[in-house]
Amino acid sequence: MSQATQSKPGQTGGPRGKRAPVYGRGPPGGVKGNGDRPKRPRREPVEEVWIPKTNLGKKVASGEITSLEEIIESGLRIQEAGIIKKLLPDLKSEVVDVGIIQKMTSNGQSTRFKAIVAAGNENGYLGIGRGKSKQMRIAIEKATSQAFLNVNPIKLGCGSWECRCDQKHSVPFKVRGKGGSVTIEIIPAPRGLGLVAGGKIKRLLELAGLKDAWTTAKGSTPTMSSTSKAVLDCLRQTFSQG
Repeated sequence: MSQATQSKPGQTGGPRGKRAPVYGRGPPGGVKGNGDRPKRPRREPVEEVWIPKTNLGKKVASGEITSLEEIIESGLRIQEAGIIKKLLPDLKSEVVDVGIIQKMTSNGQSTRFKAIVAAGNENGYLGIGRGKSKQMRIAIEKATSQAFLNVNPIKLGCGSWECRCDQKHSVPFKVRGKGGSVTIEIIPAPRGLGLVAGGKIKRLLELAGLKDAWTTAKGSTPTMSSTSKAVLDCLRQTFSQG
């Protein structure tokens, strides 16, 4: 007769001696089996070195052009986002709105992503860009690059008759802009009032550098593609007319 083999805890009886599954939170003390393994260091994003490709980019890189106003007054076209990053190193970008675009094709349903990004330094510069792609990350990158290319200078001042100070906290005069079905009007306000505007419109004005202003909006304002275009059209007029 065959003798019965004694099974150890955690093992099943039998000739092969397979280990039975153990369910629980692990050994007492919270020490796991791979606790001594060193953690992998976090990979930091590497900034790409800008290499100018256009004549304007080479002039900016060499130091011949030192401000964005010189480019606008000379009527030159900016085709590289690195030019704006070189002239305005304190520029920061922020995602304003994201969405999904769905279209029915002969091969089935096609899905793409869209993004709207605003870039500003909160001191008189603002740009808005839009991007579309099959991946959300690529759509945001396209919109960010487009926002840098669309950066425009904004003239700040105090156009309120209640304030009449010499600080740059509002717009110098009343401006009106239109984008699609949306019409936005920005009115100068006295210092200390704040920005009387909706959530996303208020954030765009903050990126531009405004601290006090009244705003009125008409049309389909939830459509951010039209609303952002109207805000940028408003603020452009402060530099062109002033």
